[in-house]
Amino acid sequence: MNQLTAATDEFTDHGADAATLDTDVLVIGAGPAGLYAAYCAGFRGLSVTVMDVLPQLGGQISAMYPEKPIFDIAGFPAVRGRDLVDSLAAQADPYAPLHLLGHRATELTYDPEGLPVVRSDQGTRVRAGSVVITGGVGTFTPRPLPAGEEFLGRGLSYFVPDPAEHAGKDVVVVGGGDSAFDWAALLSPLARSVTLVHRTARFRAHAASVEKVRGLGIEIVTDSEVSALSGTDRLEQAQIRHRTTKETRLVPAGTVVAALGFLADLGPLQHWGLGLNARKIAVDSRMATNLPRVFAAGDITDYPGKVRLISVGFGEAATAVNNAATVIDPEAALFPGHSTEKEH
Repeated sequence: MNQLTAATDEFTDHGADAATLDTDVLVIGAGPAGLYAAYCAGFRGLSVTVMDVLPQLGGQISAMYPEKPIFDIAGFPAVRGRDLVDSLAAQADPYAPLHLLGHRATELTYDPEGLPVVRSDQGTRVRAGSVVITGGVGTFTPRPLPAGEEFLGRGLSYFVPDPAEHAGKDVVVVGGGDSAFDWAALLSPLARSVTLVHRTARFRAHAASVEKVRGLGIEIVTDSEVSALSGTDRLEQAQIRHRTTKETRLVPAGTVVAALGFLADLGPLQHWGLGLNARKIAVDSRMATNLPRVFAAGDITDYPGKVRLISVGFGEAATAVNNAATVIDPEAALFPGHSTEKEH
């Protein structure tokens, strides 16, 4: 099965209402796992199409923390989110994946031959030998800060796409997870001051991240919460209240970063008939779902012992694509061979 490559310009330049594409592998989600899945499919000589609701490659990384360093990618002591996405895209580029960006996958059906057909909200239909879901279907909604929502876009934000926006300002970071500590450390050299506020004295962040922030001299306020924000046209102050004593203090705050986590919304995918575990897609050891020719990989999946790391998602993507290849062609070998054995 080959992509209808003549339609490429139509998609990239003019939209594609009611257009239909044929592809060997349709990857839904253009985050790290999806981009690596595109490489794996191309390496096997399969045509590949990548669909994502966001207008750019990179998924959550590009949308929420493109400048944040990532520390759990094998072989990289640290890599900036934007650079990781660029490298993954460059790795897949030689195999000419077709990118359908700004397309939300809305409907899954099967044609008379049993091939999955995915329709996007732009009217595009993609018929595939196999589908690999890595995300890109729903959205991630930030958990709101209980106070001060009226300052959203005027000093309050839920992620840091551009650290320069916080330069020279007093920054308050709210949260106790890895993102909160990573952003506090990232902004410390740029900001006038950084204060981290968490509702308990226990943190979800990795111990090394906590120690790094402490070592930078950043004030960490525990057992407390941001109870109010104030200012005129823009945010100027944050009120911090101790959860037990109820005592309050005002701190200068040009910006507040509320790193309280995100709620995943699977959107139309939850109506596809997929087996789900707590809003995640249940898969077996092949990364196969309960639906024929549909696989999944990355944070969107669930199975016993699941570890949600980007590095784990890479392995799952390779497993999903190589098992999908044997479904597309039952005579194909599961093992694709080592990349060092392939002539480039």
